[in-house]
Amino acid sequence: MSDAATLRTPWTLSVEPVESPDARMLLREYYTEVADRYFTLHEDRLSTPREIDEGVAEYPVADLAPPHGVLLVARRGGETAGCVGVRLLDPRTAELKQMFVRPALRGLGAGGRLLTAAETAAARLGAERIRLDTRLDLTEAIALYRRHGFVEIAPYHDDIYAEIFFEKRLTDGGDDDPSADPCSCS
Repeated sequence: MSDAATLRTPWTLSVEPVESPDARMLLREYYTEVADRYFTLHEDRLSTPREIDEGVAEYPVADLAPPHGVLLVARRGGETAGCVGVRLLDPRTAELKQMFVRPALRGLGAGGRLLTAAETAAARLGAERIRLDTRLDLTEAIALYRRHGFVEIAPYHDDIYAEIFFEKRLTDGGDDDPSADPCSCS
């Protein structure tokens, strides 16, 4: 496929069960990347397979399922590209979790599409705002959140890996049907 054709290939986003093979693969890749970046920065090494297995097993994803959450998966030309989770913290506050785009597909718009779909999904869950936490070394993510209107807030929890917190006010999701697809895009 030519570079021009690659750029025109549409993105598809869909709600995916966290137990699906694609979701499990993406969540593992997400965890591996953030763990490797952390260990490289703080211990000058990569994570071990055992550390990844233990971390994935301990990292909660069950709350990224209806009725109080959702996991969205992005694909491009049928290739699994990335994911983002949304869960309700309370009836009016959603939280963004596990935002990830595979390195080879970064810079092609998947992050923005995933973030916009996550905001729509949060609004359809009834949230008026969406929050997130991240680490300061995840500079690309911080830039994306700021470009999309997220503003820095005081910490809303005490996870040892969370170093910076953001929030964005949401507008009405526009559809009263919470089962409506929050992912239509191309």
